Amino acid sequence: MIGATGAATGLSAYRAVAAGTPGLGTATPGGGEAFGAALERALGSAVQSGHAADAASVSAMTGTAGTTEVVMAVARAELALQTAVALRDRVVAAYQEVMRMQI
Repeated sequence: MIGATGAATGLSAYRAVAAGTPGLGTATPGGGEAFGAALERALGSAVQSGHAADAASVSAMTGTAGTTEVVMAVARAELALQTAVALRDRVVAAYQEVMRMQI
């Protein structure tokens, strides 16, 4: 499970990497962004960090990147994946809770 510090770090990394990415939704009346837009940016960022980890691994095999860069890129990708999985689990749990409600 991701700790509060890890989740906050992952969220700030998502915001930094995904700044300017178009989203699914529009701004909400309170000035915040729509849930769909936030989810799309978070998942896009996770995919981007995975591509960055792959590129760093290839660079290490060709000798143009050091071990430290590869380890950092893979750690970022792992954190992004763990955050995405935790988010997915929360969305599924919320959906199941709504489906159990009586109308």
